[in-house]
Parts: sequence; structure tokens; C-alpha cells
Amino acid sequence: MTMLDDQTQTTSAAWPTAYPQGYAVVDVETSGLARDDRIISAAVYRLDALGNVEDHWYTLVNPERDPGPVWIHGLTSEVLESAPLFPEVAEELAARLDGRVLVAHNAIFDWSMIAREYARAGRAAPTRQRLCTIALSKELNLPLPNHKLESLAAHFGVVQERAHHALDDARVLAEAFRPSLHAAAGSGVRLPLLECRPLTEWSDAPSRPRVGYQPSSRQASQGSWRPSRKRPACPYPNPGRYEPGGTLTQGMRVAFSGDTSVDRELLEDRAVEAGLHVATSVSRLTSLLVTNDPGSSTSKTVKAASFGTPVVDEAAFTQLLRDVTRAGGPTGRTAARGAGPARGAVPVEHSVPPGRPVPAQESAPGLFPADG
Repeated sequence: MTMLDDQTQTTSAAWPTAYPQGYAVVDVETSGLARDDRIISAAVYRLDALGNVEDHWYTLVNPERDPGPVWIHGLTSEVLESAPLFPEVAEELAARLDGRVLVAHNAIFDWSMIAREYARAGRAAPTRQRLCTIALSKELNLPLPNHKLESLAAHFGVVQERAHHALDDARVLAEAFRPSLHAAAGSGVRLPLLECRPLTEWSDAPSRPRVGYQPSSRQASQGSWRPSRKRPACPYPNPGRYEPGGTLTQGMRVAFSGDTSVDRELLEDRAVEAGLHVATSVSRLTSLLVTNDPGSSTSKTVKAASFGTPVVDEAAFTQLLRDVTRAGGPTGRTAARGAGPARGAVPVEHSVPPGRPVPAQESAPGLFPADG
């Protein structure tokens, strides 16, 4: 049976009732990857419940700063000078996101940039859930050589015309998402939906300077971020390092590095509730480092590499949290069915770009607990 036959059969049969009623396929181009970088263009393809295109929208955005890597996105300061500011397009973008699941390739990045822009504008984006097509391709076990958009497009025969142009990237993703959605529906796959939490604690602070850039009189202030909370001491002794392919044990020291899809404090709360020790740094005693960017040069990833500390991505960690072994024996679902290897658990020297995670709590509304 061909993929087209599969799609037709799925469409004519009962569509999964738990699936969303509409999607907003999004791509944003930005001035960089840091938290104080800005959106310089955005595109949205609105899709119905079956993944059919309803309409599309595109806008340039004046970032009020240096546009960053022009050699990648092609948008110069001159091109962006007359573009609207983000607050001027915020209402239109919100209307296109409202009531829909935000779909993006590496969705945590697009969502984070959008959430920060709305926070700067004193508003909250209406999006409540997002879906990462990297995570979905993993759930479908697609035979992709890597997790680049071009690889997903090639798999479904979608022609990419202008890479790193927001409108074309959104079009490509929309065309690749529809067969992915139908394949998931036909196979009974639960979609890896994540909660979108709007930023509520943004505060004004000077942005980092750019070499050779003179900010305009409309320069927007950038955000600062609240510090982590202090946590009670872990009551269990450290049993040692996590063994890749095994399970977590209460008392293990777990450190986190880099951006996380689930709110960091919520992820740490879940680790503490499972009986793990949340460490603020990496040492020889650290059992595991959780990071979505194992190739970065942060102090934690560098130390993890030097100490040989095991590293997993957030998706693998949220799956591991489902089967934490008690200090004196197995507990929860581990006792009932045992625990297999967690997808994404790899030694640091063999780390690969991760997919995007899903919360471990199955009781949370609209969230799928296991993404690889």
C-alpha cells in the first residue's frame, strides 16, 4: 500500500478524536540564537484538522538591532529598516496562532523566540500547545539520515526552493507535516504535544552590545530571567553513575545544561519528586547530565566530557523519569513491567542532536509523556 493510499484510508476512516482541530505551521528567522536575539521574519501556514492548507501569511520584522547572519537569511539592515516592529504584527500573528497547535521543526526554538517577543510587547501568545516535527518523525521511526528539515522534505518528496526563508521553510514543513500527520493517524500514534507556557516574568535590562552596531532610538530592551529556586537536600545516598541503557535510581545526581522544552523548574521538580538530587554543577560525582545541546561548550558539557559523565537529551530523561528505581528496590511502572533502554541515552562523545521532549506526567492535559 502506498503512502497516498494510507492517507486516503485514514481520511475516510475515523480520525483520532484526540487529535487537534487545527494547526499553525510556523517558521521564524532570527538575528541569532541567544535569548536576547530578535525575530526578523515570520511565516504561518494554517492547516485544518487533516493537515490541509487553509491559508498562509508572511511578514518581515524590524529587530531594532543588527540582523545577525545575513549570509544565512539574506535580510540586511536596509531591507528591515522599513519593516514593522513586532508589536505592530503581534495581533495578526496571534490571530493566526489562536486555537491551533503550533507546529515547527525544532519547535522549542520557534516557540521560545515568539514567546519572548510577546513578553517584550507586554502580551502573551495565544498558543497553548506545540508539536515538533523532529519529535514526530522519531515517533514514526522515519528512516532519516539526520533531523534537518531538508532531510524530512526529501523523504516526502517536497522540493525546498529557498532554505532559511521563513515563508518557504514554512511551506516545506506544511507539505511534509500532512503525510506525517496521516501516517501517525493511520498507525494510532499519539502526537507528541507539549504545553506552551507564556513568559510572565520578563523584566527590562540592557541587551548585550553588538560590535559595529549603533542601536536606533527605538531600540527595544531585552529580558532578564529569574534565578533557580533553592531545593531541599536529597534524602537518598548517591548510588553512582547512570549506566546508558539502564534506569535511574533514587539519589542519583542529575545536572541540567542549556534550554529545556519543559519549564526548567518544572523539570527539576519532577526529578526531585522522583528522588533524584538536582545538582547545580558537574563533578566526578555527577550521575548524569541532561542537555539538548551536547555539542555546546558550556562549562557543564565540557566537564561532563572530561569526567566521562553520561549524557542524555531531555526526551530520554523524561522517559527515564517514568521508571526510577527506589533506593531499596524498583518502584512504579518499573516494578510492573521493567524498563528498557531510554531512547537518546548516549555517551557524551557519541551525542547526537536531540529531538524535543515531552513532559513525564501523563495526567497533564493535552500532553504526551514519551518523545524520542
